[in-house]
Amino acid sequence: MENKLTIVEALNEIMKTVGGIAKKDRNQSQGFNFRGIDSVVNAVSPALQKFGVVIFPTVEDCSYETVEIGRNRTAMGHVRVRVSYTFMGANGDSIKTTVVAEAMDSGDKATAKAMSVAFRTALLQALCLPTDEIDPDATSYERSSATDVLAPSAILIKINQATNIQDLAEVGDYIVKNRDGYSPELVNQFREKFKEQQTKLTPAKLEEDTNDTIETSGVTE
Repeated sequence: MENKLTIVEALNEIMKTVGGIAKKDRNQSQGFNFRGIDSVVNAVSPALQKFGVVIFPTVEDCSYETVEIGRNRTAMGHVRVRVSYTFMGANGDSIKTTVVAEAMDSGDKATAKAMSVAFRTALLQALCLPTDEIDPDATSYERSSATDVLAPSAILIKINQATNIQDLAEVGDYIVKNRDGYSPELVNQFREKFKEQQTKLTPAKLEEDTNDTIETSGVTE
């Protein structure tokens, strides 16, 4: 059937037809999901045929070396390739894309693996095929600042829950060290609550013995 689409138009239709390709293949040894070459080609091939697009690979560069991996220093063939893929439409016009890839194998499959990785990468990137999964940017986190302090409500709770002078003094020390993180109004509020709890925890007969501990907090000054 005659196809009047340019290669750009054909690739656009292929992108819309294929949609997303989920990471359904599993790397058992390292525990992660990925999109294998078979999954990608099986998803893309029918659309390529439908819109009359064929792909020609050209190896631009290839290097081979032997590396040792693991505690047992197992010898592995390590192949790096740079491959150009020409996407040609039914009208004879084309677009070329170039990718690099690498792979290792203990036998004679390193080159074949590298070529598979290259082809998969070319299809995924040239056709902008999403994973059909939640985007990592859908959730964001903000680093805590080094000057972050306890919430005012938490300070008040700690003051009210102090069961002895030593515990109360520790709260006071925290307030003094981090007073720049609170407004003057809050510091005054802390001071009032501190004095109230101090009065409850300090019997008259022990007041003299505890004055030094309380004053070191600096909150009642």
